[in-house]
Amino acid sequence: MSHATGLQYLKKGVLPHMWCSGCGVGVMLGALVRSFEELGYERKDTVVVTGIGCTGKTDDYLVTNALHTTHGRALAYATGIKAFNPKLHVVVLMGDGDSVTIGGNHFLHAARRNMDLTAIIINNFNFGMTGGQFSGTTPADAITQTSIYGNAERQLDISALAELAGANYVARGTPYHVWELKTNIKEALSKKGFSVVEIYSPCPTHFGKNNKMKEATAMLQWLKESGLPVEKYNSLEKSARKGFFAVGKLVDREEPDFNTRYEEIRRRAMNLKV
Repeated sequence: MSHATGLQYLKKGVLPHMWCSGCGVGVMLGALVRSFEELGYERKDTVVVTGIGCTGKTDDYLVTNALHTTHGRALAYATGIKAFNPKLHVVVLMGDGDSVTIGGNHFLHAARRNMDLTAIIINNFNFGMTGGQFSGTTPADAITQTSIYGNAERQLDISALAELAGANYVARGTPYHVWELKTNIKEALSKKGFSVVEIYSPCPTHFGKNNKMKEATAMLQWLKESGLPVEKYNSLEKSARKGFFAVGKLVDREEPDFNTRYEEIRRRAMNLKV
Protein backbone atom coordinates (compact mmCIF):
# COMPACT_ATOMS: atom_id res chain seq x y z
CA MET A 1 0.00 0.00 0.00
CA SER A 2 1.39 3.41 -0.96
CA HIS A 3 1.08 6.39 1.34
CA ALA A 4 1.02 10.08 0.53
CA THR A 5 4.37 11.82 1.05
CA GLY A 6 3.47 15.34 -0.01
CA LEU A 7 6.93 15.76 -1.54
CA GLN A 8 5.49 17.23 -4.73
CA TYR A 9 4.56 20.36 -2.74
CA LEU A 10 8.03 20.85 -1.23
CA LYS A 11 11.05 22.51 -2.82
CA LYS A 12 13.85 20.11 -3.69
CA GLY A 13 16.78 20.08 -1.30
CA VAL A 14 15.06 21.86 1.61
CA LEU A 15 15.08 18.92 4.01
CA PRO A 16 16.02 18.54 6.80
CA HIS A 17 14.11 21.63 7.91
CA MET A 18 15.35 24.47 10.13
CA TRP A 19 13.01 24.08 13.11
CA CYS A 20 14.26 23.02 16.52
CA SER A 21 14.16 19.42 17.67
CA GLY A 22 10.72 18.81 19.14
CA CYS A 23 9.06 21.76 17.40
CA GLY A 24 5.63 20.94 15.99
CA VAL A 25 5.91 23.15 12.90
CA GLY A 26 7.65 20.44 10.89
CA VAL A 27 5.06 17.87 11.98
CA MET A 28 2.28 20.24 10.91
CA LEU A 29 3.92 20.90 7.54
CA GLY A 30 4.23 17.16 6.89
CA ALA A 31 0.56 16.60 7.75
CA LEU A 32 -0.46 19.55 5.57
CA VAL A 33 1.35 18.49 2.39
CA ARG A 34 0.15 14.90 2.79
CA SER A 35 -3.37 16.28 3.09
CA PHE A 36 -2.85 18.31 -0.10
CA GLU A 37 -1.81 15.15 -1.92
CA GLU A 38 -4.68 13.03 -0.61
CA LEU A 39 -7.19 15.72 -1.56
CA GLY A 40 -5.64 16.15 -5.01
CA TYR A 41 -4.81 19.84 -4.64
CA GLU A 42 -3.15 21.43 -7.65
CA ARG A 43 -0.20 23.63 -6.74
CA LYS A 44 -1.38 26.44 -9.01
CA ASP A 45 -4.79 26.54 -7.30
CA THR A 46 -3.41 26.57 -3.75
CA VAL A 47 -2.21 29.63 -1.83
CA VAL A 48 -0.41 29.37 1.52
CA VAL A 49 -0.29 32.62 3.47
CA THR A 50 2.10 33.08 6.41
CA GLY A 51 3.00 35.85 8.81
CA ILE A 52 6.08 36.39 10.95
CA GLY A 53 7.67 34.00 13.43
CA CYS A 54 8.76 30.37 13.46
CA THR A 55 5.57 29.21 11.74
CA GLY A 56 5.98 31.99 9.19
CA LYS A 57 9.04 30.23 7.74
CA THR A 58 6.89 27.46 6.25
CA ASP A 59 6.37 29.27 2.95
CA ASP A 60 10.12 28.90 2.29
CA TYR A 61 9.60 25.16 1.84
CA LEU A 62 6.58 25.14 -0.48
CA VAL A 63 6.12 25.22 -4.25
CA THR A 64 2.45 26.16 -4.06
CA ASN A 65 1.58 29.82 -4.43
CA ALA A 66 2.75 31.47 -1.21
CA LEU A 67 2.57 34.89 0.37
CA HIS A 68 4.80 35.90 3.30
CA THR A 69 3.07 38.79 5.07
CA THR A 70 3.49 41.05 8.10
CA HIS A 71 3.10 40.15 11.76
CA GLY A 72 -0.51 39.57 12.75
CA ARG A 73 -1.88 40.38 9.30
CA ALA A 74 -1.82 37.00 7.54
CA LEU A 75 -5.59 36.59 7.79
CA ALA A 76 -6.19 40.05 6.37
CA TYR A 77 -4.13 39.24 3.26
CA ALA A 78 -5.77 35.80 2.96
CA THR A 79 -9.23 37.39 3.17
CA GLY A 80 -8.40 39.63 0.23
CA ILE A 81 -7.10 36.70 -1.82
CA LYS A 82 -10.21 34.59 -1.21
CA ALA A 83 -12.61 37.46 -1.80
CA PHE A 84 -10.91 38.23 -5.12
CA ASN A 85 -10.73 34.62 -6.34
CA PRO A 86 -13.08 32.26 -4.46
CA LYS A 87 -11.89 29.28 -6.53
CA LEU A 88 -8.50 29.20 -4.83
CA HIS A 89 -7.67 26.94 -1.88
CA VAL A 90 -6.39 29.42 0.70
CA VAL A 91 -4.52 28.15 3.77
CA VAL A 92 -3.16 30.43 6.49
CA LEU A 93 -0.31 29.18 8.69
CA MET A 94 0.23 31.13 11.91
CA GLY A 95 1.63 30.97 15.41
CA ASP A 96 -0.24 32.09 18.49
CA GLY A 97 1.34 35.54 18.14
CA ASP A 98 0.27 36.02 14.52
CA SER A 99 -3.21 34.59 15.02
CA VAL A 100 -4.62 35.98 18.27
CA THR A 101 -2.01 38.07 20.13
CA ILE A 102 -0.92 40.50 17.43
CA GLY A 103 -3.63 39.46 14.97
CA GLY A 104 -6.62 38.95 17.26
CA ASN A 105 -8.79 41.53 15.52
CA HIS A 106 -8.30 39.91 12.10
CA PHE A 107 -8.96 36.47 13.60
CA LEU A 108 -12.30 37.56 15.07
CA HIS A 109 -13.51 39.11 11.84
CA ALA A 110 -12.36 36.27 9.58
CA ALA A 111 -14.40 33.91 11.78
CA ARG A 112 -17.35 36.32 12.00
CA ARG A 113 -17.46 36.68 8.21
CA ASN A 114 -17.04 32.91 7.89
CA MET A 115 -14.41 33.36 5.18
CA ASP A 116 -13.75 30.14 3.28
CA LEU A 117 -10.22 29.83 4.64
CA THR A 118 -8.32 27.19 6.58
CA ALA A 119 -6.33 28.61 9.48
CA ILE A 120 -3.73 26.28 10.99
CA ILE A 121 -2.24 27.63 14.20
CA ILE A 122 0.83 26.37 16.03
CA ASN A 123 0.17 27.37 19.63
CA ASN A 124 3.62 27.16 21.24
CA PHE A 125 2.63 29.30 24.25
CA ASN A 126 5.18 32.06 23.67
CA PHE A 127 6.90 34.25 21.08
CA GLY A 128 9.50 31.67 20.12
CA MET A 129 11.47 33.38 17.37
CA THR A 130 12.18 36.54 19.37
CA GLY A 131 13.41 34.86 22.54
CA GLY A 132 10.48 33.36 24.41
CA GLN A 133 8.39 36.29 25.64
CA PHE A 134 4.89 35.50 26.92
CA SER A 135 2.00 35.74 24.44
CA GLY A 136 -1.78 35.81 24.68
CA THR A 137 -1.88 32.00 24.96
CA THR A 138 0.82 31.57 27.62
CA PRO A 139 -0.75 29.68 30.55
CA ALA A 140 -1.24 31.61 33.76
CA ASP A 141 1.76 31.30 36.09
CA ALA A 142 3.97 29.88 33.30
CA ILE A 143 7.61 30.96 33.25
CA THR A 144 8.89 32.83 30.19
CA GLN A 145 11.66 35.31 29.45
CA THR A 146 9.28 38.16 30.30
CA SER A 147 7.44 36.43 33.16
CA ILE A 148 10.31 34.91 35.13
CA TYR A 149 8.22 34.69 38.32
CA GLY A 150 5.03 33.57 36.59
CA ASN A 151 2.54 35.00 34.12
CA ALA A 152 -0.12 37.29 35.65
CA GLU A 153 -2.35 37.18 32.56
CA ARG A 154 -4.99 34.58 31.83
CA GLN A 155 -4.56 32.22 28.89
CA LEU A 156 -6.60 32.81 25.74
CA ASP A 157 -8.34 29.70 24.36
CA ILE A 158 -7.97 29.88 20.58
CA SER A 159 -10.42 27.07 19.80
CA ALA A 160 -13.12 28.48 22.08
CA LEU A 161 -12.64 31.93 20.56
CA ALA A 162 -12.98 30.49 17.04
CA GLU A 163 -16.21 28.73 17.98
CA LEU A 164 -17.76 31.79 19.61
CA ALA A 165 -16.74 34.05 16.72
CA GLY A 166 -18.51 31.82 14.18
CA ALA A 167 -16.05 29.35 12.64
CA ASN A 168 -17.70 26.46 10.81
CA TYR A 169 -15.01 23.97 11.82
CA VAL A 170 -12.67 23.87 14.80
CA ALA A 171 -10.27 21.11 15.84
CA ARG A 172 -7.32 20.78 18.19
CA GLY A 173 -4.33 18.52 17.66
CA THR A 174 -0.76 17.99 18.83
CA PRO A 175 2.54 16.71 17.36
CA TYR A 176 2.01 13.54 19.40
CA HIS A 177 -1.43 12.80 17.88
CA VAL A 178 0.01 13.06 14.38
CA TRP A 179 -2.37 10.78 12.45
CA GLU A 180 -5.40 12.40 14.05
CA LEU A 181 -3.88 15.76 13.18
CA LYS A 182 -3.73 14.91 9.48
CA THR A 183 -7.37 13.81 9.60
CA ASN A 184 -8.40 17.11 11.17
CA ILE A 185 -6.40 19.12 8.64
CA LYS A 186 -8.05 17.23 5.77
CA GLU A 187 -11.48 17.86 7.28
CA ALA A 188 -10.68 21.55 7.73
CA LEU A 189 -9.46 21.89 4.13
CA SER A 190 -12.62 20.18 2.86
CA LYS A 191 -15.00 22.29 4.95
CA LYS A 192 -16.77 25.29 3.41
CA GLY A 193 -16.38 28.35 5.59
CA PHE A 194 -13.84 29.40 8.20
CA SER A 195 -11.94 26.39 9.56
CA VAL A 196 -9.42 26.39 12.40
CA VAL A 197 -6.97 23.69 13.45
CA GLU A 198 -5.15 24.67 16.62
CA ILE A 199 -2.04 22.63 17.41
CA TYR A 200 -0.78 22.56 20.99
CA SER A 201 3.00 22.44 20.58
CA PRO A 202 4.97 24.01 23.45
CA CYS A 203 8.15 25.68 22.20
CA PRO A 204 10.92 23.22 23.18
CA THR A 205 13.68 25.82 23.05
CA HIS A 206 12.21 28.55 25.26
CA PHE A 207 8.91 27.59 26.88
CA GLY A 208 9.85 23.98 27.52
CA LYS A 209 13.11 24.60 29.35
CA ASN A 210 11.35 26.98 31.77
CA ASN A 211 8.33 24.77 32.40
CA LYS A 212 9.60 21.26 33.23
CA MET A 213 9.89 20.15 29.59
CA LYS A 214 13.59 20.59 28.87
CA GLU A 215 13.61 17.64 26.47
CA ALA A 216 11.30 17.13 23.50
CA THR A 217 10.39 13.72 24.87
CA ALA A 218 9.05 15.34 28.05
CA MET A 219 6.88 17.65 25.95
CA LEU A 220 5.52 14.74 23.92
CA GLN A 221 4.82 12.81 27.13
CA TRP A 222 2.86 15.79 28.48
CA LEU A 223 0.84 16.01 25.26
CA LYS A 224 0.13 12.28 25.42
CA GLU A 225 -1.03 12.36 29.02
CA SER A 226 -2.93 15.66 28.94
CA GLY A 227 -4.56 15.50 25.51
CA LEU A 228 -7.76 13.47 25.73
CA PRO A 229 -10.06 12.48 22.84
CA VAL A 230 -12.88 15.01 22.80
CA GLU A 231 -15.52 12.44 23.75
CA LYS A 232 -13.55 11.35 26.81
CA TYR A 233 -12.81 14.94 27.80
CA ASN A 234 -16.48 15.93 27.54
CA SER A 235 -17.51 12.94 29.66
CA LEU A 236 -15.51 14.25 32.62
CA GLU A 237 -17.06 16.44 35.27
CA LYS A 238 -15.86 20.03 34.90
CA SER A 239 -14.01 19.78 38.17
CA ALA A 240 -12.03 16.80 36.79
CA ARG A 241 -10.94 18.53 33.57
CA LYS A 242 -8.19 20.60 35.15
CA GLY A 243 -4.82 19.68 33.65
CA PHE A 244 -6.37 18.12 30.54
CA PHE A 245 -7.47 19.41 27.14
CA ALA A 246 -9.63 18.02 24.34
CA VAL A 247 -8.04 16.69 21.15
CA GLY A 248 -10.00 16.17 17.94
CA LYS A 249 -12.96 17.80 16.20
CA LEU A 250 -14.58 20.37 18.47
CA VAL A 251 -16.98 22.18 16.11
CA ASP A 252 -18.57 21.11 12.82
CA ARG A 253 -21.50 23.15 11.61
CA GLU A 254 -23.08 24.29 8.36
CA GLU A 255 -23.38 28.03 7.85
CA PRO A 256 -23.04 29.82 4.49
CA ASP A 257 -19.57 31.23 3.92
CA PHE A 258 -18.85 34.86 3.03
CA ASN A 259 -18.45 34.38 -0.72
CA THR A 260 -21.76 32.47 -0.97
CA ARG A 261 -23.62 35.20 0.91
CA TYR A 262 -21.88 37.95 -1.08
CA GLU A 263 -22.88 36.34 -4.37
CA GLU A 264 -26.51 36.09 -3.20
CA ILE A 265 -26.54 39.79 -2.34
CA ARG A 266 -24.82 40.71 -5.61
CA ARG A 267 -27.48 38.87 -7.61
CA ARG A 268 -30.25 40.42 -5.57
CA ALA A 269 -28.82 43.84 -6.25
CA MET A 270 -28.85 43.09 -9.99
CA ASN A 271 -32.43 41.82 -9.81
CA LEU A 272 -31.39 38.30 -10.74
CA LYS A 273 -32.75 35.07 -9.31
CA VAL A 274 -30.84 33.78 -6.29
